[in-house]
Amino acid sequence: MEVVREAPLIRWLRWLKRLIKFGIFSVLFGSFLILLAVLYLRSQPLPEANIKQTTTIYANGGQVLDTLHRGENRFVVPLKDISPYLAQATVSIEDRYFWQHYGFDLKRILMAVYVNLKNMDKDQGASTITAQLARNLYLTLDKTWERKIKEALLTVQLELNYSKQEILEMYLNEIYYGSSAYGAQAAAQTYFGKDAKDLTLAESAMLAGIPKGPTYYSPFNDEDRAKNRQKLVLQAMVREGYISPEQMEEAYAEQLIYTTPEERQQPVAAPYFRDYVANLVKEKYGIDEDTFIHGGLKIYTTLDYEMQKKAEQAIANHMKKANPELQTALLAIDPTTGHIQAFVGGRDYQKSQYNRVFAKRQPGSSFKAFLYMAALKEGFTPLTLMKSEPTVFTYDNGKQYAPHNFGDKYAHDFITLQEAISTSDNIYAVKTIEQISPQALVEQAKTLGITSPLQAVPSLALGTSPVSPYEMTAAYATIANLGERVKPIAITKIVDSEGNVLVEEEQEKVQVADPVSSFLLTQMMQSVFEPKGTAYRVAHLLNRPVAGKTGSTDYDSWLVGFTPELVTTVWVGYDEGRKIDPVRDAPLAAPIWAEFTENALSDRPPTLFEMPAGVISVYVDPVSHKLATENCPNPQLEYFAQGTEPKEFCTDHLPESDEPPKPIEPPDDQSFWQRFGGWWGR
Repeated sequence: MEVVREAPLIRWLRWLKRLIKFGIFSVLFGSFLILLAVLYLRSQPLPEANIKQTTTIYANGGQVLDTLHRGENRFVVPLKDISPYLAQATVSIEDRYFWQHYGFDLKRILMAVYVNLKNMDKDQGASTITAQLARNLYLTLDKTWERKIKEALLTVQLELNYSKQEILEMYLNEIYYGSSAYGAQAAAQTYFGKDAKDLTLAESAMLAGIPKGPTYYSPFNDEDRAKNRQKLVLQAMVREGYISPEQMEEAYAEQLIYTTPEERQQPVAAPYFRDYVANLVKEKYGIDEDTFIHGGLKIYTTLDYEMQKKAEQAIANHMKKANPELQTALLAIDPTTGHIQAFVGGRDYQKSQYNRVFAKRQPGSSFKAFLYMAALKEGFTPLTLMKSEPTVFTYDNGKQYAPHNFGDKYAHDFITLQEAISTSDNIYAVKTIEQISPQALVEQAKTLGITSPLQAVPSLALGTSPVSPYEMTAAYATIANLGERVKPIAITKIVDSEGNVLVEEEQEKVQVADPVSSFLLTQMMQSVFEPKGTAYRVAHLLNRPVAGKTGSTDYDSWLVGFTPELVTTVWVGYDEGRKIDPVRDAPLAAPIWAEFTENALSDRPPTLFEMPAGVISVYVDPVSHKLATENCPNPQLEYFAQGTEPKEFCTDHLPESDEPPKPIEPPDDQSFWQRFGGWWGR
């Protein structure tokens, strides 16, 4: 039987048919697997990217007080706030087919594979913008096949989850530009001192060339090399049709102006305040350290940038010739809002970061304001008389206390409460605390805003219990605000990098003291800056109504005072318990206070202290302390709580006549100009 052999052509065609079927099946199966892989990758969440952003602290006028980062300075901005030139330059030089591919440039990949196989290494890369973003966000820079596979998968996920515009925006906010600048915004500020949206074509081309070698191509390190790189970027932009050859030549010829080293290393404004804000953010508002430093927070504060500079200047002016170890602190608060306006915690932050605004020191006679507020509450008036003379006080436990006036100066006569405040008479103060009790003073001080422990002893009248400048300022602000205590505020709002408000402070006001007593005390404390007053030597520096109280101990010098708009405390002393020199050191607090107060309010007209209802004004003879008549040679206008004013007329200066004395009538309407004229006459 003859065997019929199959023709070779038919056999080959049969195999071809099988091969085609297999190929079609393989393509379909492969496509199915790719579809499954794409669907899987699309369904999987991307790893959490920890993009570190710079936190910014602002003054109340929008000035930047400080930017916080630890080697990774970054401000994330939307693509619309980045110059189109920078986006075009970046795409042209980094990934020319960015808008066309799906995460991979096959031509570049094949070329990279060929070079790597030829050289038997993995140095040659073909990363697209998307791939670089995946690596920067989620991976290390290790050149391993495992990392490259992960990078490829993450690249696909990025392309599946984000639009090209979103990917380019993330890339421009992530990429490193050298000099600790991450992202376009930080780079624009670092190199050119402007926002990314304001970059010119020439500046954009310069920045776009840096990421390939942030140190090698930095214009700060080698401008000629950076210019050569800039030209390559401009040529790539011409090739891609973004700019014309003429624009290229013009941009290349443009003289670029870079920031100076001094501008890039500006000292922190208000460093002690910055530290206080940092403490509040973490301790009061519970924001962790990493979020505070790297979370891109915007922290809005109450600090007045111009007032802060004037505070620092006043301290510099008066402390420049002082002992190098002598220290100071200054705190200024708006009494109506509680907003901290100026904050200086020491003489030189670079030498000492210890914040003396919160250091507890003996306030001396500046504490007497609280004593006399309590005394007014107990029925004292500005004319309450007590004798000023050396006195030894003996108490129930047999202990004796013998206070002295400064310089052992005594009136050896009866003096009024107002005179005791003006001259800071210690004998009057101790006699006062004897009458009202030390516990009454403790309660009054606590009510006004003192939070430190206070010893209810007679010497408390002279300020022997340590308190901080912060407490003194807050308590005096209550007096200046007619007895309404307002919580001091340093931060008004904290916003995260997404624009969410994390913290928003509200004013807290509580009426804790009698408005009439507060006003009367304020009026009496104005006499501290008048002749015979302890701060009269700085009165010539002031052109507005002010009230306050000096305080001195062997170790401390204070002046706490206020206008209707501003309460300021100045402290001067040594950190290590060293005594201050009464001639060189002690007198510095008052001129610092006066210069700052006047300069801080130089753009505002003088303002009188508000007079509440329940206050009456009468003319008083300064010797007899009775109602002045038209015959009294030096009548003084004094203020009293209604019903506590003198009722008897002065008869010391009456002529020999049977006619009854005629009083001097105070103005019926205490208008601003009438009271202003009275203040100016003082």
